[in-house]
Amino acid sequence: MAGAGEDSRALFGAGVRAALEAWPALQIAVENGFGGVHSQEKAAWLGGAVEEYFFRNADLELDEVEDFLGELMTNEFDTVVEDGSLPQQLQTMFHHFQRGDGAALKEMASHITQRKFKVRATAVTTARVTDEDDADSVEEMEVTAMNDGAATDGVCLQPESSGPDSQTIKEEDIVEDGWTIVRRKK
Repeated sequence: MAGAGEDSRALFGAGVRAALEAWPALQIAVENGFGGVHSQEKAAWLGGAVEEYFFRNADLELDEVEDFLGELMTNEFDTVVEDGSLPQQLQTMFHHFQRGDGAALKEMASHITQRKFKVRATAVTTARVTDEDDADSVEEMEVTAMNDGAATDGVCLQPESSGPDSQTIKEEDIVEDGWTIVRRKK
């Protein structure tokens, strides 16, 4: 019977690694080197750390898993994550592991691998005006998830296309001395 437990544990570990590899937040952090030169190694270590966390804490609540993942991402990749989908997947996998349901673990890992998205992040700089009329530059990330070359809805919001009503800066609005004329919508 020890063999079945070890097989189930290996399936759980494979499921955790598949879920982490498919997690857009981790993909972006690794791809952009948020964890430094050792981002790939940190991502591989993360799988083992998450797996061990579940084994040491059998009765985890969803918010505890989310906090643990958030803390790891903040400490290792200097990234704040507000995505709650991964903790639910991991907790479901762990419940299957506890019941010894290897077939369900295999199915979840297979499903996660098939749904894996390729993500691309681009930095977008925006200006935020404070009460003193100073403009602070704020860098935000725009994330696009791709599945088989097509953008996927529901993963992230895309900026709306600029229509004739939208406020854009035109060349004639930039005055000689570098100032920009801001016009109200009509």
